Amino acid sequence: MGRLSRSILTAALCLGALSALGAPLPAVAQSKQAAASPAAPGKTKVHRLILQVNTNDPEVMNLALNNAANAEQHYKSIGEQAQIEIVAFGPGLHMLRDDTSPVKERIKSITETRPAISFAACDNTRANMSRVEQKQISLISQATVVSSGVVRIVELQEQGWSYLRP
Repeated sequence: MGRLSRSILTAALCLGALSALGAPLPAVAQSKQAAASPAAPGKTKVHRLILQVNTNDPEVMNLALNNAANAEQHYKSIGEQAQIEIVAFGPGLHMLRDDTSPVKERIKSITETRPAISFAACDNTRANMSRVEQKQISLISQATVVSSGVVRIVELQEQGWSYLRP
């Protein structure tokens, strides 16, 4: 028997012995096993995505809406769930303002057809805008007010959410 054949045979015997003793397999073997095994029965993977909007730019707002809709549709098409939150703060709060949003009709349509997509509005920004403009700032009904947009993003990331800035 050649030297290479003996080495392969020895490695195979060692792996077999380790496996029989209940020892974990080497990482390469584990990754192949993990790739071949399905997710736990009854558990669907939930993908969680935060999209940040902090500029008063309709192109950025529409891009965030496109990203959210495309991600939700992708995961839905492969039988997985998505939870997507668009967080608006700073000048980006105009996206969720009732009086200045260039995308409020589109947001209304999205929330009616895609419940996995939600919107968070920064209350710090709203209070500052109210003070500067000397009027109450109304938000669209689809927005949920959070105390701080930045803190909201940090807290969601700490919970394992993925972050995207379009």
